[in-house]
Amino acid sequence: MTGKLLRKLVLGALLPGFAACTELPFQDTALPAVPETAQIIIVSEVHDNPRHHLIQAEYIRTLQPAAVAFEMLTSEQAEISNSTAERGPALADAIGWHDSGWPPWEIYQPVFEATGSTKIYGMALPRERVRRAVGESASAVFAGDSKAFGLTTPLPDDQQAAREAHQQAVHCNMLPLELLGGMVEAQRLRDASFAATALTALRETGGPVVVITGTGHARKDWGMPEAIAAASPDTVVVSIGQLEKAATQSANKAASDDESFYDHRLFADPVGREDPCQGMMQ
Repeated sequence: MTGKLLRKLVLGALLPGFAACTELPFQDTALPAVPETAQIIIVSEVHDNPRHHLIQAEYIRTLQPAAVAFEMLTSEQAEISNSTAERGPALADAIGWHDSGWPPWEIYQPVFEATGSTKIYGMALPRERVRRAVGESASAVFAGDSKAFGLTTPLPDDQQAAREAHQQAVHCNMLPLELLGGMVEAQRLRDASFAATALTALRETGGPVVVITGTGHARKDWGMPEAIAAASPDTVVVSIGQLEKAATQSANKAASDDESFYDHRLFADPVGREDPCQGMMQ
């Protein structure tokens, strides 16, 4: 493997928007109801699917949460968002969205418009900290209580192997074997950090809190819900997995067959996109 290709693979893992797509049967249903007892509601997405963002916006309007936490925003960008009533293109300019690496603002704008004056939290981590997690460990660079969020406990062998296989699959089977463990640590860091921010939002606002994030982070078996359960077992979390019925890459296909990954699953038509694996090879 060339150094150039390896850099692309690692950078792809650190940049937003590089996400595996799921091959799913189509299912068109009404939005699942969320129980009144829910304190943190994770409404996931395939990042570049506009339908997913419309559904996220509808959930925000329906639930009227006390806070909305975004994977896409840093804490600084969240502060800017909370300092203005703008929720259109002017906000995108103010927070530097167009240089962030996320899909076009136009598909995210409905989500931000739905927040209105609701307090916004940013969950994004500094890229350098994620890189350090790859080389060191999630527990070494986590900003909070690593033990409370389960980061000091090694994963069972079977789960470690499953997570490494998942990382290899979503990175086009191009990662060197020695990097797989570090990539799992980076994912654990993100999940725990996102969970910590959601819990902070719940504590500061009283909740409920809606979380906007990718489908991988919403998984109950090893995503944010697991980290929240470790740190705050009494917190009621509902995870809504938004997936696609078909895609150019099927590395996450197992998720379509296991209902236990989410409390509810919603399937949308896929968007047209280039094969990310082709881009990695160039």
